[in-house]
Amino acid sequence: MSGPECCSNSPVLNPNAGAGHVEKLAALDSYLSGSPNSIAILLVSDVFGYEAPNLRNIADKVAAAGYYVVVPDFFYGDPYNPENASRPLSVWLKDHGTDKGSEAAKSIIEALKSKGVTAIGAAGFCWGGKVVVELAKSRLIQADVLLHPAFVSVDDIKGVDIPTAVLGAEIDKMSPPELVKQFEQVLTAKPGQVDCFVKIFPKVSHGWTVRYNPEDAEAVKAAEEAHQDMLNWFAKHLK
Repeated sequence: MSGPECCSNSPVLNPNAGAGHVEKLAALDSYLSGSPNSIAILLVSDVFGYEAPNLRNIADKVAAAGYYVVVPDFFYGDPYNPENASRPLSVWLKDHGTDKGSEAAKSIIEALKSKGVTAIGAAGFCWGGKVVVELAKSRLIQADVLLHPAFVSVDDIKGVDIPTAVLGAEIDKMSPPELVKQFEQVLTAKPGQVDCFVKIFPKVSHGWTVRYNPEDAEAVKAAEEAHQDMLNWFAKHLK
């Protein structure tokens, strides 16, 4: 499950990227964008962490739609580094499992609530998709978006009963279209009409929403379409 697809098109990290700022939240360095208000969006990164410029640009875009956006450093300054041959992804994941990310995210949510936030949505990219699913299963958030998620199983989706959007790629070994369609079947079969939105983007690969080349017009177009779907989902379900 932790193959090279998780690591393709690795970003050049930049601690100064974005229009927001970094401060501690629940003991985690977090990139914050937008003005604090009653609705917050938690963005959970892929394995490259919260200093990826594209991710921070997405955060700023979500903030511009009127949300308070939080992008925590769930890796404590230790994102995956594909240049470090002595520490392949399988080894890195032992230190940074999604279970640890989920527990840290719960602390972030408590901190947001203490600041007066009353509604929280979460979006997870790749590694972050599993973290967000765990938050959804615990009903700690009101709506979620999974963007080319990794490590998410059909059993995980069976435990989700909040409004959920899944944005998948046509070319994706981590969450192939067949699996994404199974997610859709599970969500649409739930009693009580759990609202869901499932979309498979043609001609794109795992990671396309956050690890795109900003100078590739087609890549940007596909990524921005996914970002708009995410914003639409939050606008529909977070009040």
